[in-house]
Amino acid sequence: MVSDMTQSHPPRITKAVIPAAGLGTRFLPATKATPKEMLPVVDKPAIQYVVEEAVSAGLHDVLMITGRNKRPLEDHFDRNYELEEALSKKGDSARLAKVQESSDLATMHYVRQGDPRGLGHAILCSAPHVGREPFAVLLGDDLIDPRDPLLARMVEVQEQQGGSVIALMEVDPEQIHLYGCAAVEDTSEGDVVRITGLVEKPEPADAPSNFAVIGRYVLDPHIFEILRKTEPGRGGEIQLTDAIQQLAVDEKIGGPVHGVVFQGRRYDTGDRSDYLRAIVRLACEREDLGPDFRTWLKGYVTEEM
Repeated sequence: MVSDMTQSHPPRITKAVIPAAGLGTRFLPATKATPKEMLPVVDKPAIQYVVEEAVSAGLHDVLMITGRNKRPLEDHFDRNYELEEALSKKGDSARLAKVQESSDLATMHYVRQGDPRGLGHAILCSAPHVGREPFAVLLGDDLIDPRDPLLARMVEVQEQQGGSVIALMEVDPEQIHLYGCAAVEDTSEGDVVRITGLVEKPEPADAPSNFAVIGRYVLDPHIFEILRKTEPGRGGEIQLTDAIQQLAVDEKIGGPVHGVVFQGRRYDTGDRSDYLRAIVRLACEREDLGPDFRTWLKGYVTEEM
């Protein structure tokens, strides 16, 4: 029997969870003392883009799952009265607005993960805050261009269909081993598929499709019950993919699982090369930086060829 949490009209989603407890080892030594989420993408830390995405989708209650040495995240989204006062005295209203922007974005909450036992465990740490409501999860390594509102579309699908919704992108089959992979069935909506199964980082020959799971989820709260019982999987960690797989194969637990196929602009800031590409792309598209930067970049590329 399906409980009241999977009724035909699920409660409105208001909460977003952002796991940010990783060590950022791929960016050492830059991340020795600085959280990887605070690395700048042009002139804003990567994590601010993620919070802005949640807010633009209507989610103003944000819980960040942190770990040791992550205090700068809290400081960034808090007020800095000394800096604000100094800018105000100088009459620098433009920079003052930028400083205040991050502290006014959302209602921020924080909880420490403690033992780093995987993404599934990080999500489980959010259970007391989320309660019995559907909620969104945004991974900080995936930046979604604000002109391509993926999360808002996922929230819309969840409100229509109930259950859970995950974000998918088609990738080169040879690259599928880097991602969670979804087995899918078509629906009447072109950008929506039904998930029938998930595999974490399969070999290309074993992959059920080339639909890769990317870092956006809208989850039914029954996921917490499953995560509490999920044994460590690949890498000895509690995998979120394993828990969503159970929702997909047994809809009585927490409703169906759908996927939104994303074809927009995504920037992977968890990889050093893609991080640099993201900075270049976003800088080129900025009205205040783009014209001069593109001119310089064209000249530089011409000289190097």
